[in-house]
Amino acid sequence: MNLDFETDVAEIETQLRELRAVADPDSSTKGRMAELEKQRDAKLKALYAALTPWQTVQVARHPERPMLRDFIAGLTTEFIELHGDRLFGDDQGIIGGFATLKNQQRVMILGHQKGKNFEENLRCNFGMARPEGYRKALRLMKLAEKYRLPVVSFIDTPGAFPGADAEERGQAEAIARNMMDMAVLKTPIVVIITGEGGSGGAIGIGVGDVILMLQYAVYSVISPEGCASILWRDGSKAPEAANALKITAPSLKQLKVIDEIIPEPPGGAHRDYPAILQTVGDTLAKTLKNLVGVSTGKLVSRRYDKFAAMGRVR
Repeated sequence: MNLDFETDVAEIETQLRELRAVADPDSSTKGRMAELEKQRDAKLKALYAALTPWQTVQVARHPERPMLRDFIAGLTTEFIELHGDRLFGDDQGIIGGFATLKNQQRVMILGHQKGKNFEENLRCNFGMARPEGYRKALRLMKLAEKYRLPVVSFIDTPGAFPGADAEERGQAEAIARNMMDMAVLKTPIVVIITGEGGSGGAIGIGVGDVILMLQYAVYSVISPEGCASILWRDGSKAPEAANALKITAPSLKQLKVIDEIIPEPPGGAHRDYPAILQTVGDTLAKTLKNLVGVSTGKLVSRRYDKFAAMGRVR
């Protein structure tokens, strides 16, 4: 699936598909394919080097972008999923469990899960967790603290579910509780923003020692559409809102909201799963190595100071 600003790339990829469908390609056909691939890669590189914030939002929301289960499958050799918050139910908008990374580091992995088709999205509520999802996440983090395992939290959500049932069960309290307890959790926490990082739905599992962010992910207090509806009462002004919100990785790095940008393949993570999994795995291993040896007191103190300092003008 090509995005609306990738028209030139889509035309080249259509030609490539037609040539690949040739049963017995000759040398000239293969040469033409190689030339088209070169043209496509050059256009993607130029296009993605100059993305606007609104175009970045579109990439972050791409339906083929890797989801949490893709990262679990590609980064771990073992994953034992844990279910339920022990209070109400098992929200599939957030999943998690014990995992072993490929470097043999044992961790607790958790995060938002979106679906890749309509049925999957219904099951996990499009990655919008209810209170029981956030309470499940906190239960898993407390288990990680008990067994002295680092927590790796993946963020990819439009926001917490805003429905009446979620409010009745204490959505705001669940998110606030997570933020408070994560601030003082006595084990390392690495947060990785992989797609959308939307509002309280993101920060509810987003308090960490190191905040990593994929190059074409976004992270914001409100969606561009929501911001436009409030400021201009016109959702069509979402591109203007995206420009003003400073939601892209470079802007957030400059503002010290995130710590490191993880580069994506040309054209975005959805175009090359093996490449992005390798890069995320290497970055995660390096980050955990730097955190595991830090004393608990220093870890918690640094984390608290890090978030307390955000938003200072000078």
